[in-house]
This record gives sequence, structure tokens and C-alpha cells, in this order.
Amino acid sequence: MMELRLDETPVPGLVVVHLPVHEDSRGWFKENWQREKMTALGVPDFGPVQNNMSFNARRGTTRGVHAEPWDKFVSVASGRVFAAWVDLREGPSFGRTFHCELGPDTAVFVPRGIGNSYQALEDGTVYSYLVNDHWRPDQPYPALHLGDPDAGIPWPIPLDEADISEKDRTNPLLTEVTPMRPRRTLIVGAHGQLGRGLRAEFPQADCADREELDITDPAALASWPWHEYGLVLNAAGYTAVDEAESDAGRVLAWAINAHAPAQLALLARQHRFTLVHYSSDYVFDGTASEHAESEGLSPLGVYGQSKAAGDLAVASVAAHYVIRTSWVVGEGRNFVRTMASLARAGVSPSVVCDQVGRLTFTTELSRATRHLVETGAPYGTYNCTNSGPPMSWAEIARAVFRLCGRDGADVGEVTSAEYAAGKALARRPGCSVLSLDRLRDTGFSSTEATAALADYLEHAATG
Repeated sequence: MMELRLDETPVPGLVVVHLPVHEDSRGWFKENWQREKMTALGVPDFGPVQNNMSFNARRGTTRGVHAEPWDKFVSVASGRVFAAWVDLREGPSFGRTFHCELGPDTAVFVPRGIGNSYQALEDGTVYSYLVNDHWRPDQPYPALHLGDPDAGIPWPIPLDEADISEKDRTNPLLTEVTPMRPRRTLIVGAHGQLGRGLRAEFPQADCADREELDITDPAALASWPWHEYGLVLNAAGYTAVDEAESDAGRVLAWAINAHAPAQLALLARQHRFTLVHYSSDYVFDGTASEHAESEGLSPLGVYGQSKAAGDLAVASVAAHYVIRTSWVVGEGRNFVRTMASLARAGVSPSVVCDQVGRLTFTTELSRATRHLVETGAPYGTYNCTNSGPPMSWAEIARAVFRLCGRDGADVGEVTSAEYAAGKALARRPGCSVLSLDRLRDTGFSSTEATAALADYLEHAATG
């Protein structure tokens, strides 16, 4: 008996699966779709929601070429078919073809936008296909003429002898087809520090801030065209750590950091987009000398608690990345800009010396995001900061002063307890150092924090 195996094809993403068929005197049985085994081989876990059957009464019945906007898994239930595929997606593989014969022992995974066509080689042929979106009669999609000379499909039964619908006889030639565009990318919270960094790294992405899309508003979420997106980067967040301890701040923190990501997770499952969410070192209490992704959550305050809840919600989505970071610096107000302003103004501040971590520049976060998405790194949680020795806030302030031409000794030290005396401040983790091993194992090379700091002060921090 043939073993379950997978063959790649010249068309990117189109794969042929050879199925074991168990036969005896009564007939045969096969596992037509077996999620665990097939995804282990490399078939995408595409989340089918509908199973369609096509019965072809006569040999020579020919259907296609249709490029529906969903993925499908095609197999034969009875008889044999000649099958052909033409890539109608926008990109360098547009027009590339592949064909083979399908029987009960062969199935094919067909990605969204690849035109498919089938010619029955026997009377009474039946083939089925699982799809990951619900079929709608008014759904437009590209189609191609079965006899297009550029596609050059070698039909076993000549098309002038085949049974073809009138609609399929009038499909356009390849030169007239408008390629199917890939599903788009959306950046939520696009005008914040991280959002601006992501916009530079993903210049073709659609951008939405609270004015365009309030992710705490159910009506706004319901009206957004989520089916058009394949990747959603959620850079929205409530980051007022101290204000989160107030009655009003608590409500906002949980709405933006916890409830909204949970709603995005529901939408990601429904519309099959990959969800990227950004988390914080504040989900830990800071007692460990280094925090790995596998460490249990132990937030000290409302901000960290709301971020931890958002992490857990997003982790319920199969296709997700939670990127956990610390001490973010980008375009906008941040610690580095504040210290640079004080240095230039001749001020000599006292800075907390007993909180330790690494800076994370938004360029680093954005670059890591693209790396994870484009390399197809395993889904899950990844820590991301700039690399190098951990530093205290006071040490970072001294580095900023030196880079601004001031003496680092002009920065004094104060403990967290001394700084918080008489103030309504939330508790901070003492150690915010995040392990970078898992991200490094994907092939990502981190930029050293002090080098990134020097570059930032030279090019970005103007006041």
C-alpha cells in the first residue's frame, strides 16, 4: 500500500498529496483529509469550512479554469480526471502551469488565486473539494479560457469534443486576465511609535488608527472588511502604566489591551488572517534574571495584567505571533528623547538605577516582525529587544548624555523606591531582560542596543 506523501509542483504553494487507499473485495476506503498527518507533511492547515462535490455524468466533461478567492483541497471520489492549474495570482509566477491525472489515490492542495480545471476521463466521475470560505454565487474571481495558447494545457480529450459550459467557453485569454491581488496587510494603531515603525517596514500596508478603526467599538469591528486581509499587525495599546491604576485608566487598559485583542482573535479565526500582537515585559514580575517565552505570567499591576490577558487571547489563534518586547523607543515621546533634551538643556537628572533591561527600537521590532512573517517561522510567542549587555535606566541615560556631548557623570542615581516616594506610581519589574534565543533560532540577527542608540540619536532624536 502506498504511503502518505507529498510532492511539490512548479506552481508555488500547489502541492500533490498521494493518499493510501485501502482496498478489498468490497471496494476501497481512504482518509480523504487527515489534518494531523497532512499538516505534518507540509499541507497548510487551511481551516476548511465547506465540502463541495462535483458529479460529471459523461467522459469529457470539462470545467474551469477558475481561480476562486479561497484555498481548496481537491480529491477524487469515483473515476479519474485530468486536472490542470494555472497561476492567476499577481506576481512572478503568474501564468505558470501544472497538470496531472487524479484518481482516488491522489489529492491536490490549491492555494487562493490559482486557476483550476478538471476533465472527466470516465463516465460518472465524482470529485470533491474542501474550501476555507463559504461559496457565494456573486463572488467575482479571475477565470481563463480552457484553450489559452500561452497556458498550453494538453487536454487528453480535445476541447471541441468536450462538454463545456457556455460560460467557460467565453472566459478571457491570459493576456486579458486581471491577476488576483494577494490579501492585504493592515496595521492597527498605525500612528503610535510602533505603528510608525511598522509603516516604514510595510510601506504597502493599509493603516488605521483609532479615528479610522476603534478596535474597542464592536460596530467598527463588524463593519471592517477583514476578509480582504491576510496579515493584521496590532500595534494599538494602552501604555500609561501609572494611569492604568486609576479607575478610569483600568477600564481603558482592559478595553484596549485585553478585550480588543480578544475580538481580533475571533476575527482572525473567522477570516483566516495571521494576527501579530505586541506584548510587554510587564507581564512578568521581574524576579528572574532573564525571561524566556515559556515563563509563567506574573504581572504586578493593571497594565501588565491587561497585557497578559491580551497575550492569552491572541494565543488562541492558530496563525499568530505574540512579540514580547521592552523599553520601546521610536518616533515620538520616549525616555531617550527626554534624556537627550535634558542633556542639551544642561540639566543633570537623577535616574533609576535598579531596573535593568534592554532598549528596543521600533526599527528592530518592525524588522523582526517582517522576518517572522516572511520566513514562515513557527507561530507562537517571541521575545524581541535589541541585543547586548543589559543596562539600567541610569546607564542608558549616561550613554545618551555621552552621545550628546555631555559627561555621563552628570547623571545621578536613584532607587525605584526613592523615585516613587510620594508619587502614585505602579510597580515596575526590577528585571526586564528578555531571552532572545528563540528569535535568534529563526535566523534573525539582532542589532546591538548601544549601536542602535547612537544611530537613533544621530538621525532621529531632534529634541
